Amino acid sequence: MIHAVIDTGSTYRLAVSAEMVFVDLPFLERVERLSGLGYEVEIWDWTRKDVDALAATGATFSSMTGYVTGTLADPDGAEELLRTAEESLKVAEQLDCPRLNLHGTGLDGDGLPVIPSEIVTPTMWLTTAKTLTRLAELGERAGRVFTLENLNTAVDHPGVPFARAADTIALVEAVDSPHLRLNLDLYHAQIGEGNLVRLVERALPLVGEIQVADVPGRCEPGTGEIHYPAVAAALDRLGYTGVVGLEGWASGDSDLALDRFRTAFTIPR
Repeated sequence: MIHAVIDTGSTYRLAVSAEMVFVDLPFLERVERLSGLGYEVEIWDWTRKDVDALAATGATFSSMTGYVTGTLADPDGAEELLRTAEESLKVAEQLDCPRLNLHGTGLDGDGLPVIPSEIVTPTMWLTTAKTLTRLAELGERAGRVFTLENLNTAVDHPGVPFARAADTIALVEAVDSPHLRLNLDLYHAQIGEGNLVRLVERALPLVGEIQVADVPGRCEPGTGEIHYPAVAAALDRLGYTGVVGLEGWASGDSDLALDRFRTAFTIPR
């Protein structure tokens, strides 16, 4: 199957979370629709999907959730996380998906932490760094990359440890492996820290992927306060060659949301 290719005028590529647009369509049709429009496709929990059917679409899968259950910061949870990460790696191989996403702790269906942590202790930091090192080793053996995503605790994910971009940067630098990178989510970073262009400049050497949505509302660029064309210009100036993924809800019509996303990240020439 031949798919369109989106020309952004830069070296980065565009992806879209199939979980958050065309939500009136069956999931497989969302994937086919996005792929047909030229976007790479991102998915979350693979356990509730027909993986064989997804693979048969011919879509380019950019990212998927890299675990089913488990946590980073306690020994028992870490063993469960590593076990389900190995299961996820098998699915990633079937889908030829290069990146598997992680969070500071497991999230429930509402995005809330399965083990909330208002205080992150030094022992938790050390355990998390060790767990991430073991995950990077799994990724290296499988030829895949795990990405650690920053989240916001003020609106969407209260109680998640290691949520700030500063936290994820520190952990990825501590592990120091090309098989553990950042999933730098600029929607979450705007709520938690702001100063996005400087953040991109600081983090880009560690980035495996960048995700975007506008604030407030977590919808497509152009619906809130973030001037994403400035972010796009910074990524272009810095020579970013990875993926920019829309992980946001369509504020209305999904096709219009995708048009706004593409326009925000197209570099005028």
